[in-house]
Amino acid sequence: MTEGPGAKGAPRPVTEERAQGPDVFGLVGRERDVLLAWVGENLTLVRQLAFGQRTLYWSLGIGFVVGLAVYVGGFLLKSSATTEPLLLVADLLYALGWSLWTGVVVVVFVQVYPEAKKRQFKRAIDAYEAAVRDGWAPDPDAEDQAVQWYRRAADAGDTNAMYSLGALLAEQGEEEQAGQWYRKAADAGRRDGRRG
Repeated sequence: MTEGPGAKGAPRPVTEERAQGPDVFGLVGRERDVLLAWVGENLTLVRQLAFGQRTLYWSLGIGFVVGLAVYVGGFLLKSSATTEPLLLVADLLYALGWSLWTGVVVVVFVQVYPEAKKRQFKRAIDAYEAAVRDGWAPDPDAEDQAVQWYRRAADAGDTNAMYSLGALLAEQGEEEQAGQWYRKAADAGRRDGRRG
């Protein structure tokens, strides 16, 4: 086995194109390096987050299709049935199909979609915090963006974002708002949230 740029598993040299342009996430330079380093360190966790929901999504998809098929079948049977037992079966199929497919829709809008948004906000916040820990100093515009991201995640119910938003606002001298977010974090279950 040879060592060098062509060896299997050897890091690829950085090309001018790759070094200058943003990647698929819109990140460049140090931000991209920090994000890639974090993903490399937490690859198992990233894989679990990316593929852990697959069974749930398949189950919901199958439930929706089966529910819709039973609903339509019950409707068609109901419109063509002539005997009382057949009408009863048609009504049961119709009701079962309706409850199954509408139940899937409710689960998607009440549970799955908000959780996906919360995970998205959490990943963005984790990447930001990792970059700050690694010495990246945010400029004022980035700090304003951080406040916006923390606020979005906090509004979505993320207690860590509530606490972090309070800390960031306290650093900016917004003590009253910081105290409100610390209280919200504590009320939502975060135990190290300060009361202000």
